[in-house]
Amino acid sequence: MRLTLSALFATVLICAPVIAQEPVKGVGDPDSLFKDKDRKMNALKQVAYHIEKDLLQCNHWDEADKWLTPEYIQHNPQVASGRDNVVKFFGSRPKTATCDRLMAPVVAVTADGDLVTVVTAANRKDSKGNAYTTTWFDMWRIKDGKADEHWDPATKP
Repeated sequence: MRLTLSALFATVLICAPVIAQEPVKGVGDPDSLFKDKDRKMNALKQVAYHIEKDLLQCNHWDEADKWLTPEYIQHNPQVASGRDNVVKFFGSRPKTATCDRLMAPVVAVTADGDLVTVVTAANRKDSKGNAYTTTWFDMWRIKDGKADEHWDPATKP
């Protein structure tokens, strides 16, 4: 019995690092990730930046026509496609008092072709109420200087 308990304890100690997690953290200057030396990639990243900051963070949904096409194809199962539907879904949130810089914990921004992906740290709780971090992503297809299509990992409530 003593040997069995010792083996069990040793197994727990050995496996503990396997189940441990490093917290996901955003960069110190997220604005810098939305800039690119390539003019085309910079333009794409700037659309994503303004969606993140002006729309999602600051709730300036009255300016959605600057950044979203009327057709805006939505792959999030909680929001219907079309700019008007997205504005209706998010638009009732109050505007923030200041909107001078992006506050989201951005981990990475990539642009390729006509797609821009923004990865952010996401704070969650497990079924026992324990806090942990993971990543969230938003990806947009940019058409004529506006987001025309969107993907994220959202699921039905």
